[in-house]
Amino acid sequence: MCVKDARNPAHDDAGRLINMVSHQLKRQMRFHREESELTSMQKRVLHYILFQGLDHDIYQRDIEKEFQIRRSTASGILQLLEKNGFVVRESVEWDARLKKIVPTEKAEGVREEILSNISSMEKILKQGISKEDMKICKNVLAQMSENLLGNEKKSRGEEIKDHE
Repeated sequence: MCVKDARNPAHDDAGRLINMVSHQLKRQMRFHREESELTSMQKRVLHYILFQGLDHDIYQRDIEKEFQIRRSTASGILQLLEKNGFVVRESVEWDARLKKIVPTEKAEGVREEILSNISSMEKILKQGISKEDMKICKNVLAQMSENLLGNEKKSRGEEIKDHE
């Protein structure tokens, strides 16, 4: 970690540190050759579909909520994942307007490698950090996310509800 400079207020900037860790993490993630044609966000969405889809059906609204992105952004990401052969959208019997997002064989082929990569990165991230400190860190980051979400809604004039 860099040495703290009392004259530089950026060293106490939480957003800067989060951004820095995010960029470092993105640089070190090793992706399967098949995923090289995807953007970082498309890869994150694909990972979500692959792993959350094991437990339940995934719909576009789930992706919007998980990544805090607008409908148009989610739609664009899913269209490109579909175009690149990683997902298909399938109608559901109970609502013709609703399409579940299903990973293709191409996507399934990278699942184990992705899981291994995530596990490896988690070990590196948590190295030298106690379980208690990790819990505090996650709680603080979750609260920061909620603060930003509330601020975003407030700036759009939306009603803020707990636990949307």
